[in-house]
Parts: sequence; structure tokens; C-alpha cells
Amino acid sequence: MKSPGKGKITGRFDADCLATREILTRIGDKWSVLLIVILGEGPQRFSELKRAIEGISQRMLTLTLRGLERDGMVKRTVTPTNPPRVDYDLTPFGHTLLAPVAELALWAQRHRPEVQQARDAFDRAEKKTVGRP
Repeated sequence: MKSPGKGKITGRFDADCLATREILTRIGDKWSVLLIVILGEGPQRFSELKRAIEGISQRMLTLTLRGLERDGMVKRTVTPTNPPRVDYDLTPFGHTLLAPVAELALWAQRHRPEVQQARDAFDRAEKKTVGRP
């Protein structure tokens, strides 16, 4: 991806932007977006995160948290108690992502009805055009 100036992105995504695509894959994932928004409220335990995100499996939650931790956005803190207490929190770097991700999540929430209407209309039109490639 070539950038013509500070803060500007062109519509071109070439082979040089592989790293950018990988990062966008991580932060654009639905579970990552939800986790970042929730962790923006403060540290959470694994079980609290699991309860807060309906439909996420334990495995997917673990994988997503590990990925965000690997990318430097989430910090995992283990407190040596019996049993050990594990908390997850956004890092200062992760907090830089909170505003844009929260805005994206809010947009999705606000526009859910319009998206559903568009999907319904598309699906109705698809049924009329049987055999469409």
C-alpha cells in the first residue's frame, strides 16, 4: 500500500502491504473488535469476557486473546493465588485502537436494521433469479 502523505491511504493494496493486511485481519475480526471494546472498560477475567460475549467458544476466546497479546494490544496478568487469577487488559498501545474500533462497533449496532433490510431484499431477489452464477 502506498501512502501519498501523512494520514492518507490510497485505494491500492499491493504485495508490500502484506503486514498491513495481517494487522487488519486481526483487528477487524469480530471477536477482536468486541474484546477491545469490552477491555476498554477495564481489566477483565477470562470468565467475565466469556459471559460478556454471547456465542464465543472458550477456544476462540483463548485464540483471540493470545493473538491480541502477541500483537501487543492486550496484557495478560497472572496473580499467584490458589487458584491463580488471570486478568486481561488493554495495553497503552491497545488503547490507541479503542476509539476507532468502538466507533466501528457502534456503527454496526446502529445500522443493524438497514443491513438486515438490505440482506432480506438481496435474498428475495436471489430467489427470483434461480440459476444465477
